[in-house]
Amino acid sequence: MSGADINSIKDQLTQAYTTKIFFTDLNGRSKNLSINPQDIDTIIEQGVGIDGSSIAGIATVDNSDRILKPVPESFRLVDFGDRKIGFFVGQIFNQDGSRSSVDPRYALERAVEKGVKEHQLQFMLGPEHEFFLLNGDEIHSDIHTDKLGYFGSSPGDIGDVVRQEIVNVLEKCGVKYEKTHHEVTSSQHEINLEPGDPLTVADRTILFDFVTKEVAAHYGLHATFMSKPFTGFNRNAFHIHLSFADLEGNSLCYDENCDHHLSPLLMNFVGGVIGHAREASIVFAATFNSYKAYVLDKEAPIVRGWGVRNRSSMIRIPYAASPKATRMELRCPDATGNVYLQFAVLIFAGLDGVRNKADAGPPDVGSAYKKPTSERPKILDRRFIPRDFFPALMEAENSTFMPEVLGTDLFDNYMRIKMTEWEDHRTTITDLEHRKYLNI
Repeated sequence: MSGADINSIKDQLTQAYTTKIFFTDLNGRSKNLSINPQDIDTIIEQGVGIDGSSIAGIATVDNSDRILKPVPESFRLVDFGDRKIGFFVGQIFNQDGSRSSVDPRYALERAVEKGVKEHQLQFMLGPEHEFFLLNGDEIHSDIHTDKLGYFGSSPGDIGDVVRQEIVNVLEKCGVKYEKTHHEVTSSQHEINLEPGDPLTVADRTILFDFVTKEVAAHYGLHATFMSKPFTGFNRNAFHIHLSFADLEGNSLCYDENCDHHLSPLLMNFVGGVIGHAREASIVFAATFNSYKAYVLDKEAPIVRGWGVRNRSSMIRIPYAASPKATRMELRCPDATGNVYLQFAVLIFAGLDGVRNKADAGPPDVGSAYKKPTSERPKILDRRFIPRDFFPALMEAENSTFMPEVLGTDLFDNYMRIKMTEWEDHRTTITDLEHRKYLNI
């Protein structure tokens, strides 16, 4: 970044109420550190020390010191009206100045670099942000803020007001939105922002989550990205649209001479994602609760496969208004995971498919939900995405691909965290168990 750009940041920081560097732990939970903006030159160059052992997956207590450096290109001046926040995303470094191998952002940096250097590909990503606006963060009888459905609206709908305020705040700091609407379930909303390069969009997702929660709190509401808060209703998804181009910006996803006008390169990429879907599931669907969303007819995919404009498919090829807009949409992730790891694993899996010319197979015809119902159900059926947290852990544990692409340090730390999470759920007694078994 040029000196002129740094000076522009410093000028904007004089307007900020506070300045924060944001980053994520391996779970994807956002962390932030407030810094003195008067020291920004030194902090950009040298970073600021943090205790990595207190952040899930980053360091151990006997070797805990890490350095957090702001990424100047990630800077936004976030204007909430009553106050402005200087926002940076940070990179984690070791004490010797090398990048931390367990920094989730570093995994995505390496994935992007691999696409450019080994395949001469650059990526465009566009996630769909779904969330609930609730009356509080504990379940009670009037937790819902509305009783509306898909594209629903009503006079005085607080959700519509909050959605518009979110995109207004984002637009003031240079982030454009495409559309907003009420989603299928009561109190559920979706906001789509314009696509961009993977690192910018991942950093922007951290910003989006921060702005959404802050704006909701301003209206006395609680915004949650929890995957499946309510039994029997649709989940919060995190659908990821992806396309790629050559280094000159020419789209490589469209081919007018191929079936459905989809290029062999795109289909190999899709084949790689499908092939690695089971072992990658613990990153795309990263919590115990995530797997409660994989049920029939609730728009969450359950079978590994792809389809043309088919919302029951794990990978959907959406309608494209122009050849340049041809893309794939991965529908299995949710926003409870780490966005940097989700984007990284998606790119690594697809590139592996390109390298090996992976066969995506035939497209899904009709509802993919009906595929598994023709025979006796099986506990282990590799046609499916893992349907529970523990099988997802087993698939990842047996994987050679995941530690290879994420690095053994990051992968081992991540699995250790997720195994602890599973053990918490395995040993906790629930209300359902009381209802089913207490009368025995």
